[in-house]
Order: sequence, then C-alpha cells, then structure tokens
Amino acid sequence: MELTRAVNGYCERLDPGYWAEPINAITNAGFVIAAVILWPRVAGLPLARALCVVLAAIGVGSYLFHTHAQIWAMIADVLPIGIFILLYIYVANRHYWELGPWAALALTGLFLPYAALLLPVFSALPFFHISAAYWPVPLLIAIYAILLRNRAPQTAKGLGIGAALLALSLSFRSLDMPLCPQLPVGTHFLWHLLNAVMLGLVIETYRAHMQRRAAVAAAQAQG
Repeated sequence: MELTRAVNGYCERLDPGYWAEPINAITNAGFVIAAVILWPRVAGLPLARALCVVLAAIGVGSYLFHTHAQIWAMIADVLPIGIFILLYIYVANRHYWELGPWAALALTGLFLPYAALLLPVFSALPFFHISAAYWPVPLLIAIYAILLRNRAPQTAKGLGIGAALLALSLSFRSLDMPLCPQLPVGTHFLWHLLNAVMLGLVIETYRAHMQRRAAVAAAQAQG
C-alpha cells in the first residue's frame, strides 16, 4: 500500500495543498471541543472517559486527513471512528443490557459480520451507496433504542435522537459531491459538526444512564 498516495474525494479540495480543505479541516475542532466539555462531566466513569479520548482522536485523525489527504492520514481518520463504534457497543451491552464483560464483548464482536452483511445492501441502494460503510451504524443505534424503550426509556430516547442525527449527518456526507456544482465548499463539514454533536450526545446519554442507575441503587439501599 502506498501510504503517501494522494486522496481527493471531497468537493472542497481543488489541489493537493495542505490547506486545500480549510472548512473541512477546521470543523474537526468540534470533536475535540465536545470531548473537552464532556471530560469533567464523566468523572468516575472510566469507559466514558475512554470514549472522550477516542472522540478527540477522531477530530485529530480527520484533521490530518483533510490537510495531508494521503492514505496514511485516511487510516488515521477511520481507525478512531471504528474504535469508537466498537467501544460504545460494548458500553451499551455492558451497562444498558447489564451483560457480563465476556458476554458484552462477544455481542460487540457480532457488529463486524452485521456490518459486512449490510454493506452490500446499502451499496446497492441509490444515494445510500455513497456512505454504505456507515449506514449500518445508525440502523443499529435505532434498533437498540427500540429494544430499550421499556427497560430504559430516557436512554432509548437519547439513542433515538443520536440515530436521527447520524442519519442526517450521513446525508450531508453523501451530498458533498452531488451538490458540489451548486455549493463549491461542499457539505462534508456538516458531517463533522453534526457528528461532533451526535457523539457527544451518546456519551452524555451513557453518563445520564449511569447516574439514574446509581440513584436507583441508592434508593433501594436506603429502602
């Protein structure tokens, strides 16, 4: 693999220069800002803090990709996203469904065949094929939200909003090149901004879930 091979897949980029995508590059600050805001809020929750670290890494990796625009930077972009997805699925299995560590880990591993099975489905659909690798994620979040609606309604609501935000941000990601003639800066930057909000929201949803669970445990201990 030629790690330094140039990649040009976004409307805003017109040349191989470092600042050829200024808006796409700068809007990655949203991920870091969300991580910094959430960091003190999730004190005492190691998995939530790990999610914040990965969230900041998403911003750094994406910044590198939208400035250097080479294969190695693309890897730095997608790797933290994949880690965040798997880590959050583990968090959901462990604490929303209250599974043991090994059961939660095994169920998390099923995401890989799940995504592999759905990839050709989304790839065959008009419009969806542009971001086919990502569309299984909001679908899975929506499934978790539906299944949790009775067990943890507030958590399910947060996940449902997250799924809707991710679907919206994916739509803007997919519209980047089709709308390029009408909007020269593209729409990819909206994928960054909405994703920063969405990822921050699902971390906050986890924090609130654990807070409610602790309050229930405390009330039961006093009763």
